[in-house]
Amino acid sequence: MASDVFKCVLILALGTLTLSGCATPISKAPPFPPESPPPASKGAEEIHDMPAEPSPRALASLRLTDQGRMLLERGRTDDAISLLERAMGLHPTNGENYYYLAEAWLLKGRTAQAEQFNRLAGIYLEKDVRWMGKIIEQRKRIKMRNES
Repeated sequence: MASDVFKCVLILALGTLTLSGCATPISKAPPFPPESPPPASKGAEEIHDMPAEPSPRALASLRLTDQGRMLLERGRTDDAISLLERAMGLHPTNGENYYYLAEAWLLKGRTAQAEQFNRLAGIYLEKDVRWMGKIIEQRKRIKMRNES
């Protein structure tokens, strides 16, 4: 008889927990992300194998890469290399970063380094037609510089 009372109390307690919402569901399917077009900003969507939501390190790398690009445009090559190397440490698969490092070393006349970074840019941006056009053009400029 005591065991029957215990079973009833146990069933009532479990039922109350279930109905009150205190019980944790055993499994719940993750929500699907909303359908939306890719972001209009350049960078994150162009990085090879980057998840839909970039990590804070990847975002920091993209910012540093953009700052490095701007420094190159202003002729501050050494400062650009410093930032671009930091960006590389934060997110080593950021292909744009390698492109701009190749550009910086080309501007400094160091074609061996430029070739290495151009090759890495080609690896990480191989699926991006627009970037591959830039990489091939850069490769031609490196080759011309080597021949002169």
